[in-house]
Amino acid sequence: MSYRKRPLQRGLYAITNGPRPDLLERVDAVLTGGAKLLQYRDTTQEHTRRAAEAKAIGELCRRHQVPFLIERDITLARRVQADGVHLGPDDDSVSYARQTLGPEALIGAACVDDFERACRAVGEGVDYISFGVFFPSPTVPHAKPVSPDLLGRAATLDVMRVAIGGITPDNGAPLVAAGADMLASISTLFDAEDPRATAHRFSQLFA
Repeated sequence: MSYRKRPLQRGLYAITNGPRPDLLERVDAVLTGGAKLLQYRDTTQEHTRRAAEAKAIGELCRRHQVPFLIERDITLARRVQADGVHLGPDDDSVSYARQTLGPEALIGAACVDDFERACRAVGEGVDYISFGVFFPSPTVPHAKPVSPDLLGRAATLDVMRVAIGGITPDNGAPLVAAGADMLASISTLFDAEDPRATAHRFSQLFA
C-alpha cells in the first residue's frame, strides 16, 4: 500500500503515563503548553477504560489540532480513529499497521539504539523513528543510554527523528543540536507540578 509521506515536524512529543485520575486535565495542559504530537501510553489490560480514555484524548488533540497516536495497539488506534500508532521493536509490522490504518496514518517505530532497524523501518514506510534512552529514565530504569551521535547519523534517512528517555527541558538542547526533530517526554511532563509550563519550556528549545 502506498502512503503519503509526512513533512518533518519539530517540537515536543508528549507521551502519557497512567492510569491516573487527572489524565485528561494534564493532557489538556501539555497540549496548551505547545506539544506538537501526543501518544497515549497505558500498559494495562483494562480495555474498556483504555478505549474511553483514548477517545477522550483524541477529542482533546483534535481541538488543539495536534496529531494523536496510540502506543503499540493497532486495534485500539483504529477503534478510536487515532491519527496513527507507535510500534515497538517486537510489535506487528509496519506494513500491517499501514494496511489496517490506511495511507494517511502516522506510523512510528522505536529503534532504541539500532541504526539498522531504523533503516529497515524507513524502508517499510514509517513516518518517524525514535532512539533512546539518552539519559537515565524512570520509565525504563535498566536501559543503557545511547549516544546522541545516532541522531546525526540518521539524518540521511529523511524522516522525523525522535529522542526519548530521561529528557528534560534542562538537558534536551544538546539532543536538538545533535539532530533530534522532536523530544519525547513522559514523567517529566505528566508528573510535573505545572505540566503546561514544562511543555512550554520544552517547546522553547525549538524556538
